[in-house]
Amino acid sequence: MGSRLRIALVAPVAQPVPPPRSGSIETLTATLADGLVARGCDVTLFATGGSTTRARLHAVYERGYLEDPTLWPWELCELFNLAAAVERAASFDLIHYQAEYAPLSLAYAGLSPVPLLQTVHHLPGESEIAQWSRYPQAPFVAVSHEQARALRGLNVVGTIHHAVDTDAYAFQAVPDDYLLFLGRFTAGKGVLEAIEVARRTDVLQVQNAALRFKPTAAIIEALVGPSGTPRSTPPAAAVRGNAGTARATVWQYTDGALAPVHVTLGISNGTVTEVTGGSLALGDTVVTSVSAAVSASNQPATKTTSTTRSPLIQGPSGPPPR
Repeated sequence: MGSRLRIALVAPVAQPVPPPRSGSIETLTATLADGLVARGCDVTLFATGGSTTRARLHAVYERGYLEDPTLWPWELCELFNLAAAVERAASFDLIHYQAEYAPLSLAYAGLSPVPLLQTVHHLPGESEIAQWSRYPQAPFVAVSHEQARALRGLNVVGTIHHAVDTDAYAFQAVPDDYLLFLGRFTAGKGVLEAIEVARRTDVLQVQNAALRFKPTAAIIEALVGPSGTPRSTPPAAAVRGNAGTARATVWQYTDGALAPVHVTLGISNGTVTEVTGGSLALGDTVVTSVSAAVSASNQPATKTTSTTRSPLIQGPSGPPPR
């Protein structure tokens, strides 16, 4: 091996790299190829003849199968493009296959004299993993932690998220009034969820700890007095429903009184939840916990938090599946 790493980067041959319009795999492959060249690697890109790259270009097809309908079936085009790289494996230290869908490169895993690395760009199902497990030693690079979990049982050598060319996307400190969604409009991409979140950019929200707080009889007696008679009506039981219709109870403790406040809930990010209805107002304090059920002074210490207005795009929430 010389001082420069020799890499064969195999792109899909549906269209040029980068694509003239839409094509996430072609876009990230173009970014990867140029980035590796910039780092001093000797890169050969296996893509269509219309591609533009800083790497050395090897084109089995002048045009892609999305541009030329005579190039069908598309799987055969992908296979021949991949075969061209494997046939020249002696010229490389590594072959990296960017799968249009299935990792066809697995068929060459035991034939290639150099490591053949696979990257797929969707979230595979269990039946797919069962098929791919025929080659358990073949190395995969996951594009997200969620995908890495789905690839469990395979040889996942690392997780590398898709790169973004920051020179191509200028930062703008003041946002415009629109939602930009990057991705295909298909089930599982989170399109509808993104639209819903964008509509709720200034919502009344409460900490989830306040929703979990349920005072016991001992706490109520300690907070409202020895008579044990609450100074307010007991809470109604929480009722579950769809986002925007679920009802719950939070508690306020002011002037020696513990009072339930019934609210209607919206969407949640796991840390805070939107309040869509009820008498709770911005800045109201609600109880999240009581440090001691009963104290000698009959005044347990309470921990409270205030309601706020903020976008719900924060806190832990699982990423949408790739």
